[in-house]
Amino acid sequence: MSRTVAAAIVVAATLSGAAHAQQARGEDEVVITAQRREQAAQDVGLAVSVVSGDTLRDAGVVTVNGLENLTPSLEVENQFGGGQPSYSLRGVGFRDYGSNNSPTVGIYVDDVAYTLPIATQGVIYDVERVEVLRGPQGTLYGRNTTGGAINVITARPTQELAAGFNAEYGRFNAFRGEGFVSGPLGGGAAARLSVSSAQGGAWQTNRETGQELGDADRLAARAQVLFPVGEKLELLFNLHASSDQSDGLGLQLFKNSTGPNAVAAAHGDRQTSWGYSPSFAAQHGFTATTKPFRDNEGIGGSLTATYDFGPTTLTYIGSREDFDRRELNDWDALPNAVAGVYFVSSVEVTQHEVRLASKGDSAFDWIVGLYVADESLTDIYASDFVDSFGPAATLRTPYGQTVKTAAVFGQVEFQATDKLNLIAGLRYEDEERKLKNFATFFGGANVTGGLVNNTTGLDELTGRLAAEYAVTEDFLTYASVSRGVKSGGFTAYNSFSPDAVSAFSPEVLIAYEVGFKSVFADRTVQLNGAAFYYDYTDQQVQNGVFLTAPPRPIGRISNAPKSEIWGAEAELQWRPVDGLTVTQALGYTHATFEEFTILDIGASQVAGAPVGRDASGERLGPPELTYSGAIGYTGALGAKWAWAGGVDYSYRSETDPPLLKAASGAGYGVPSYWLVNAHLSFSPSNGPWEVGVWGRNILDEDYDETRNFFAGVDYTPISAPGQPATYGVRVAWRH
Repeated sequence: MSRTVAAAIVVAATLSGAAHAQQARGEDEVVITAQRREQAAQDVGLAVSVVSGDTLRDAGVVTVNGLENLTPSLEVENQFGGGQPSYSLRGVGFRDYGSNNSPTVGIYVDDVAYTLPIATQGVIYDVERVEVLRGPQGTLYGRNTTGGAINVITARPTQELAAGFNAEYGRFNAFRGEGFVSGPLGGGAAARLSVSSAQGGAWQTNRETGQELGDADRLAARAQVLFPVGEKLELLFNLHASSDQSDGLGLQLFKNSTGPNAVAAAHGDRQTSWGYSPSFAAQHGFTATTKPFRDNEGIGGSLTATYDFGPTTLTYIGSREDFDRRELNDWDALPNAVAGVYFVSSVEVTQHEVRLASKGDSAFDWIVGLYVADESLTDIYASDFVDSFGPAATLRTPYGQTVKTAAVFGQVEFQATDKLNLIAGLRYEDEERKLKNFATFFGGANVTGGLVNNTTGLDELTGRLAAEYAVTEDFLTYASVSRGVKSGGFTAYNSFSPDAVSAFSPEVLIAYEVGFKSVFADRTVQLNGAAFYYDYTDQQVQNGVFLTAPPRPIGRISNAPKSEIWGAEAELQWRPVDGLTVTQALGYTHATFEEFTILDIGASQVAGAPVGRDASGERLGPPELTYSGAIGYTGALGAKWAWAGGVDYSYRSETDPPLLKAASGAGYGVPSYWLVNAHLSFSPSNGPWEVGVWGRNILDEDYDETRNFFAGVDYTPISAPGQPATYGVRVAWRH
């Protein structure tokens, strides 16, 4: 069956997409807490996208990464296909396959920040909604970010007894399920227990042996208990844990490799390969043919205390998050020991945040807050280069890092007239980041030149000025200027020189934005839009340095003196008739270096010395165009039955990372691609259960999420492939 025919059948049969998409204002008004109080999304002068828990379920989103296909201008790229995600909003992102640096986009779960990206891969289950904020954040949040924030709001305990589950089974023997039970404990207290599991789904095969790769083995649980203490104090305890013992992702060759272990490209047929040297495997406790794997465990807890003073509310959030990571990857897609990597990481983060805020019911509203955090990381980054650089080339890079952060922040809003609202916010942040006892051992010998200890810091004032003007009750315009800062850090890769581990500086972003939010056509159409310009100083980007002994380039994060980003977004929701919802989202981002010299890796290898290339005017790399949409319908089948269905789709234009262009010329950008999903379900009218079918990537698009290369003795052009078409059945029950 052709792709065109398959798509036509699905569209005709289901005529739907996000059946549970958020409604236009006036019907099931969308409420957000992005500004630390409940507000209608359409009344807030912010570029924010809201995704409901039901929409996440229908789209098959199980991690934060899947949000990139549901919201404009968001990109999530797992470095080399591993467990280190890079988040980018409007082109503001940070590529880094090390474990130790902070992200440009803040990830929050119930107001608790996840300070390192490696700990953000298991947070989506039993969710009420997700709010994606674009632009610098810091005057309302504990952490400070240049790109934006993703707030995951989980479902809270209820005073009514409720329970439910959702389970699906699909192609490649994949199972995923989640469930909850919630209800009163007496005396006004309530509790909620949520669990999630994913098993199976191996969709890749070993090119040489036929062995399967890709099985999931994930478990997660969360318990929340809500206690009222008197009439004014409320305590919410949250304890959660997760385990991920899944297979890793196998990289693919998207072009022929060259060198002693060369093989022809095997792209598009789900083939991969892996292999490690016996010495590397024995050193870390696995075998030379062990599958790429993850063995991650996380446990954490938080206390949210809210005290009602009458005109003001005091909120305290205290949290502790521990995360342990063991991850084995093969970055050459060959059965040889060309570029194997193994991570052993342990993270401990303690955070405290106190906020005092007005109730938001007067012409003058305000919030002030204090945030402190203590973060500790111990990490081992080990590499297997035996078939690239000789029998002793098993590299091991251990180090520690501590981060201490303290910040005060606040924001005021003044309703100057019935139509004009003025906003001003400030933040002061002090951070000390220490790298401890860093060294790279080559075959047991320290080749870094001793133990490296470095310190960098942040001492910055940031803020935001904004104005909102309500032209009519249904048409809001806004303009803002904000300054955001991201911490500096260290390039914690294998290093043959202390210079490669010197600190890179904080980056500074000045963001200008104008936008509007509107509803019209008898409130059946909601149209929002924004345009932005970013003035970027000292942007943190992947670059390289050239070592003299041995003469070779290695990766290093450096600062681009000047960059600029500009673009626009539009989001449409339309309800032409009862039961039918159409959503569309379009984002355009133009991002270029204005001043930057990049290491030309290819020319440097030929010359045996560093060769720079002026990258001024070149693209930063993210896709210029992102587009997503959905068509959803819910209807009746006679008097006793109901049905719902959906088609949703997304498009990303090509990417072109500048460092890879310098490394190899054209060919390492990720080509553009489309993804199309669909679902169809049936249930009794107002009944507790539902059965359905679903399909994801139903056109079986052959696409890559990232591309890269490794050049040692072998030259291997590798890609992290996306999943092929999957389909299955689902059953859900809720009471």
